[in-house]
Amino acid sequence: MRILFPAALAIAALAAPGAARDRNAVPAATPTGEARTCIPITSIRESNVRNDRVIDFRVAGNKYYRVTLDQPCPQLGMERRFSYATSLNQLCAQDIITVLYASPALMRGASCGLAPFQPVTITR
Repeated sequence: MRILFPAALAIAALAAPGAARDRNAVPAATPTGEARTCIPITSIRESNVRNDRVIDFRVAGNKYYRVTLDQPCPQLGMERRFSYATSLNQLCAQDIITVLYASPALMRGASCGLAPFQPVTITR
């Protein structure tokens, strides 16, 4: 098993669009197909942590997948960054993410299970 800290995920999580308006606002999304259990890691371009339960993943082709966690992941919405560990080349619904704290040094926070990846069109 390896731990991955994709720069695109961490950077995107820091600069969530609309942060000045409402930090935890979740843009409306319309499902565009059946939910997937996994998505290829190499296709992930950025992640947008919306709050403690919702993460939008932008993948190659400018498509989006929304993951709505079964339970809130403590401090995910505040920190807006996470890591994950996987032995596959895919990120899957059964994988665990770990919230990363930046201050005073990079520290690990709560660990939470992902949920299925729902393809969506995001309404801005």
